[in-house]
Amino acid sequence: MKAKDLHHIPDVQSLPDSRKLAIDQVGIKAIRHPVRIMERSGNAQHTIALFNMYVGLPHHFKGTHMSRFVEILNAHEREITVESFQLMLREMVERLEAEEGHVEMTFPYFIEKAAPVSGVKSLMDYEITFVSEIRKGVQSFTMKVLVPVTSLCPCSKKISERGAHNQRSHVTVSARTNDFVWIEEIVDIVEKQGSSELYGLLKRPDEKYVTEQAYDNPKFVEDMVRDVAAVLNLDARIEAYTVESENFESIHNHSAYALIQRDKKDR
Repeated sequence: MKAKDLHHIPDVQSLPDSRKLAIDQVGIKAIRHPVRIMERSGNAQHTIALFNMYVGLPHHFKGTHMSRFVEILNAHEREITVESFQLMLREMVERLEAEEGHVEMTFPYFIEKAAPVSGVKSLMDYEITFVSEIRKGVQSFTMKVLVPVTSLCPCSKKISERGAHNQRSHVTVSARTNDFVWIEEIVDIVEKQGSSELYGLLKRPDEKYVTEQAYDNPKFVEDMVRDVAAVLNLDARIEAYTVESENFESIHNHSAYALIQRDKKDR
């Protein structure tokens, strides 16, 4: 195709649509891109994030320009930071002539932990999701952190002559913030409320310690979400939150689940 012919290619997405149905979210889903995340220690962690990028499409537009989402993603250097992530949302809404937009990225985040007795160090991975939205002209930021912990059943401990059943639990905190909050801060809050923390590597003295710690600190799934929520209520940087706990039961073929959702503006 000759260069001059490129100007005559029809732009089908920009054609009008007669159905008068706006679309809440349209865009691209599950595209990978490098990101750089600052650690609380002051170091930078390089990882790969999975991005979803959407805008609201007015009823009079037939479609959106999908290629522009990728252009915007690639324009922000090779690695996205938290700051450029927020900027990218505003640019996306502007370039696509939309009033509302949504960008989220999910990535593994690694924290080095020392075993409680031996002190041997290993990495624990956590699943993190950043979500930035523009709704009704207001931009918001939400951080979602999935933290695995151990929970030990208080009922099992009470009724059993020997031992008590425990399980690995996933506690997920989604916090809408008005100021900067470290990923590690959310992880610390959740791990302190479990029956015991998890570690990537344990020696025998460590295994004894965490087993006995869980036994001395039994928690129902209801206890876990209430205890985490009570701490989040005290943090003025967190405007709203959802706390979920899923206990992967060791004596049942189903999970136990609890959720607390709060918007502090409603209190």
